[in-house]
Amino acid sequence: MRVARFKIPPSEGAAAYHVISRTVNGERILDDVAKEVLRKHLWQTSDYCGVKIVTYTLLSNHFHILVLVPKKVPIPDAELLRRYRVLHPRPSRFQTARMEVIESQLESNGPLAVAWRQRQLAQMGDVSPFMKLLKQRFSIWFNESHGRFGTLWAERFKSHLIQPARHSLKMAAAYIDLNSVRAGLCTDPLRYRFCGYAEAVAGNERAQQGLQLIFGTAKWAQAHASYRLLFTAAGAVEKEGKASISRSDIETVVKAGGQLPLGCALLCRIRYFSDGVALGSRAFVEVQLDRYRMKTGRRTRTAVRPLPAHIADWGDLVVLRGLRKEAISFPTV
Repeated sequence: MRVARFKIPPSEGAAAYHVISRTVNGERILDDVAKEVLRKHLWQTSDYCGVKIVTYTLLSNHFHILVLVPKKVPIPDAELLRRYRVLHPRPSRFQTARMEVIESQLESNGPLAVAWRQRQLAQMGDVSPFMKLLKQRFSIWFNESHGRFGTLWAERFKSHLIQPARHSLKMAAAYIDLNSVRAGLCTDPLRYRFCGYAEAVAGNERAQQGLQLIFGTAKWAQAHASYRLLFTAAGAVEKEGKASISRSDIETVVKAGGQLPLGCALLCRIRYFSDGVALGSRAFVEVQLDRYRMKTGRRTRTAVRPLPAHIADWGDLVVLRGLRKEAISFPTV
């Protein structure tokens, strides 16, 4: 069964997703300016949609985001207006005049206000409208600023359900933040400005809060120290900024039947984190499989699969789908 056909039904409670989107034909068209604009759109759109960015990495032809979607709750009109202004910080004269009429009708539930409220709520509290809005807004900017037209993204975004528990979120976040190291762009994600970890270290409070969430602490220094251990436990990063364990060293350890330290294993490209459909504890993933079967009425041979124990000790993490080809490859550094 292909991954594209295996879709977990949306959760009514809090849910976390690892989402990936690629440019058309995989073209490397996102330079530093484009990445900076995409980064700003990311924070604006997440605030508007009411979803939490845990971390992210923006690369030249694709991006990864770990997003937490909270359980839906009633949103008062005052909050809807605040979010709308976040998304439209410099409204046109027409937008300004129109919003004045809508605001005047909100208390009395006038027809324009009711329709406006419904449109806003339809775009909130769900990963699908969040990603659609993010990609649309960035595409408009990119096409206008580069004198091009047509689609910018190769396909609909790919999403993978992550158990909203600390261990699962921690592994997924570290895997995402290490993308720049895995791609050979740097030897420390701290030095790659277009990722959540580097932005958190630079002092962005929203980026810090995302990582603090997965360590259950309100103190950034404490979360930073714990998160940093995932990168340094294997000697993956030295003080001089050089990767102290090479690709050949990793291959030697794996071929000899030895497990890699967790931080080092996260430097490998492990498709279970991007193509495993659902990632979490066995109980969590089995529930998702049951939900899929009940929703579709299909009897599938797909079963929960543990992450490869011969690579590293992943704890109790399992995925919903086994991978036959190139499930693991080694870093370029």
